[in-house]
Amino acid sequence: MKLFYKKVLSWLTGSSLFIVFAVVLVSSMSRYTLNAPILWSEEVAKFAMIYGAMFGSILCYLEGIHIKFSFVEDSVPASVRRVLAIVVDLVSLVAGGVLAWSGYLFVLKRGAILAPGTGLPMYLFQSAMIAGGIGLVLAALIKLSEHRAGTPA
Repeated sequence: MKLFYKKVLSWLTGSSLFIVFAVVLVSSMSRYTLNAPILWSEEVAKFAMIYGAMFGSILCYLEGIHIKFSFVEDSVPASVRRVLAIVVDLVSLVAGGVLAWSGYLFVLKRGAILAPGTGLPMYLFQSAMIAGGIGLVLAALIKLSEHRAGTPA
């Protein structure tokens, strides 16, 4: 399960990065060679970046390469390190739930607004908060199940 989830997150993160690259490249070429800027390009690149950051941060958390105070982790015995890891995973689980719920409420209140550049409803872009929150909850559950099974996280 963890391997499959990491592959999905890798593809989603890479696809988001590719969309940013492609849109900015085409927009720049259109602006400077044809003197015809693409009006929606900045908006699409910005929102692809947000989705990519959500997916990438979940992947980093799952891999254990996220930003953390490793000096604290390295300075305590292994038994305390395990408890710290479980606490971090529980906090991540709660934070993911709060992020998903907040995103849901945000979409309910402001999702019907149309994006100025694309004309698409903003809920398509604001749903990144929901996707990121749910993804973080899934990652935390995977890591918690690894702790319960006694396998390395």
